[in-house]
Amino acid sequence: MNALLILHPSDNVAVARVDIAAGTTLRLPDGRSITARLAVAAGHKIALEALDEGAVVRKYGQVIGSATQAIAAGEHVHVHNLGMGTVHAASTAGQSYVPTRPATSTATFDGYVRADGRVGTRNYIGVLSSVNCSATVCKAIAQAFAGDAMAAFPGVDGVVAITHGSGCGMGGGEGLELLRRTLRGYADHPNFAAVLVVGLGCEVNQVGTLVQGLDERAPGRIAAMSIQDAGGTRAAIEQGRQLVEGLLRAAGQARRTRVPASRLVVGLQCGGSDGYSGISANPALGAAVDLLVAHGGTAILSETPEIYGAEHLLTSRAATAEVAQRLLGRVAWWEDYAAKNGGDMNNNPSPGNKAGGITTILEKSLGAVAKGGSTGLMDVVDYAAPVRSPGLVFMDTPGYDPVSATGQVAGGANLICFTTGRGSTYGCKPTPSIKLATNTPMFERMQLDMDFNAGEIIDGTLTVAAAGERIFQLMLATASGRRSASEENDLGDNEFVPWQLGAVM
Repeated sequence: MNALLILHPSDNVAVARVDIAAGTTLRLPDGRSITARLAVAAGHKIALEALDEGAVVRKYGQVIGSATQAIAAGEHVHVHNLGMGTVHAASTAGQSYVPTRPATSTATFDGYVRADGRVGTRNYIGVLSSVNCSATVCKAIAQAFAGDAMAAFPGVDGVVAITHGSGCGMGGGEGLELLRRTLRGYADHPNFAAVLVVGLGCEVNQVGTLVQGLDERAPGRIAAMSIQDAGGTRAAIEQGRQLVEGLLRAAGQARRTRVPASRLVVGLQCGGSDGYSGISANPALGAAVDLLVAHGGTAILSETPEIYGAEHLLTSRAATAEVAQRLLGRVAWWEDYAAKNGGDMNNNPSPGNKAGGITTILEKSLGAVAKGGSTGLMDVVDYAAPVRSPGLVFMDTPGYDPVSATGQVAGGANLICFTTGRGSTYGCKPTPSIKLATNTPMFERMQLDMDFNAGEIIDGTLTVAAAGERIFQLMLATASGRRSASEENDLGDNEFVPWQLGAVM
């Protein structure tokens, strides 16, 4: 097996498929050979030719930065000799947009059809706190239905507390609006058969305002209470327990029904990325997304700081110039936001990313965008805003996975597909999270946390297209009730992390 992965004919770096020892002679496809000057770890880059200081470095056929010093052929290319540089590809609107050709086959899954016609992939009861002051009561109410207590409600997946650290001490404006939009998105989510919203009583984020209008589509689905009106903590826990018990009896009547794959809304995430993410799991997920979109479904690509430098690949696929401009507007907002807070848009790759072979945000972004497949970009929406357009949609979110996925779920994602190279264990209630490993060693080391091994692409035993088909089938099976690894491990109770903006007063 060739020790090098050369991803595009114009690339001047290759990716090590395996650990390469210093002094190893490596033969290139054109008949040339190079010698590794130092050891190069699997997933890291090696120079295919000599590069002068300031020379553009290419991977995926795209610029990932510039050499910060002269680099010899066979030399390890990483943070010590590669920087962002000043090259930034120009964006064009819609030049690569092609309308999606509908699939000729039919794909379905078994989901919970709600009263308003939306479809859930799970059947939970939610207990939502309007403010951090009611978080402990929400957790106590949910805990009352842990373990054997759910035996009386076999058709319900569980009771989950959705709590957070905000809701008061807020100056209003953008921060409060964003929190309410996120909480309303969860309260209205089709993976919740019903929800109980619990407030303290005197908070800025009042329960009445928060739930206003949510019960209109399905009367009886939303219950609300406050600790102060209930008579204190213990009384509120008991009152909440009784309310949830009534919601559970109704939720237990729900049954799965065969529905088309067009009712699936998948949030796309990558975390704990490595040098293989953009080669194996991300493009494989992109191939699955293309199949989902062809069947009329929706995929939500997010993490704006992690498409920085690759936004031109998305704007060129935009269905309209206005969609492209909205995306560029959000990228510009992030540049300003980072600068105001003394940050740097190239500061996104984490220590784990760098240990796995990723050097610059350009490199990370080019790999991350691959999750979105190749179909048209149909819409760009704000954080936690309802996603209504079928096809590929971009949601503006931070790159921090729990915050980003929280926004996607609030927007309506009823399934999460999460690629990881270093080994993220992210779970997400009420939305199941499927883990896609980028490399076989990590998959084998963390098998109880992973759902799919895209590392077989690196091993040469699986094509991207075949992996995409398998992932698409895994999406449908999980949406139909197959438990993901994170569900088997009972993860996901603490991952509700809304994006916090605005002043804390």
